Amino acid sequence: MNRSGVPEPKIAYAPERYVCRRAQGPLELDGRIDKPFWAAAEWTEDFVDIEGDLKPMPAKRTRAKMLWDDEFFYFAAELVEDQIWATLTERDAVIFYDNDFEIFIDPDGDSHQYYEFEINALNTVWDLLLVKPYRDGGPPVNGWDINGLRTAVHIDGKLNDPSAVNRKWSVEVAMPWTSLRECATGGRPPSAGEFWRVNFSRVEWQAEARGSEYRKAINPETGKPFPEDNWVWSPMGIVNMHYPELWGYVVFADGDGKPSSFVLPADERIKWELRRLYYRERNYFEAHGEFTQDAKLLMDGDSWTIEPAIETTRSLFQINAPSADGQSVICIREDGKLWKEQAE
Repeated sequence: MNRSGVPEPKIAYAPERYVCRRAQGPLELDGRIDKPFWAAAEWTEDFVDIEGDLKPMPAKRTRAKMLWDDEFFYFAAELVEDQIWATLTERDAVIFYDNDFEIFIDPDGDSHQYYEFEINALNTVWDLLLVKPYRDGGPPVNGWDINGLRTAVHIDGKLNDPSAVNRKWSVEVAMPWTSLRECATGGRPPSAGEFWRVNFSRVEWQAEARGSEYRKAINPETGKPFPEDNWVWSPMGIVNMHYPELWGYVVFADGDGKPSSFVLPADERIKWELRRLYYRERNYFEAHGEFTQDAKLLMDGDSWTIEPAIETTRSLFQINAPSADGQSVICIREDGKLWKEQAE
């Protein structure tokens, strides 16, 4: 059991929301987004810094689109860029060592059993499954692949050429439900009206032209590259993408575009309050060497809507609170796993 503390994100709970419409016709992947297939899909809000309002808006625009049909979950992204470069060519390399675009998907929203996907401007990909977040002991399953994955990249400019006039690069991704359903509720694709948790990230390194190539800019004080920027769709309030509870909500619409909007279910607020207690219970252990059953010690100084019950042992805990309708109990345990049970 991982008993280390868990940093609490400095952010109000307001994940982004997106209505994912049904695709009309097949997708011919070429990396371009200016074609009829994507016309029905709305753009996301422009990406912000991973820490949200704690940092300035990114210097370069990033936005994404989503669609779905019976076979695939489709993604498109547009990354404004005057330095288009990439070096990694081997699948499942650590792609964020280059500038990249990343997709994170938690089908059932329990923060365990979720997917990470990364792609660079060379159309090299890294896909992996996370059994649980790193804060909870992981591990990542690098050998897991999205069978039937289809990807394409379009360069508006020229790749790895500092003399070129570069404008942006764009990405198209089609992920088959046959792979994504593995971690989904009931082992099935979503139905219209259901939602999955999704987020996007763009990793951007400071680079400079060196002759006929780009290289990462070196910080003279450390002799190492400057830290990368992380720009995301739904802000995290912490420099860590592996807090799935803060990812956006993507609701799947039917062929008539219904639902046309997403209203946050009341239970999602309850889950967030339980999640905050999970952070604090883990941090309490780090400070005191034991968990506490006294919820007041964890809830001090804030306003709460739940009245939790806490059970502990020397190395485990479980925190429960009634669902909004009172028919169920929502639970979270020491490794962050969250679930719902019928009330007694």
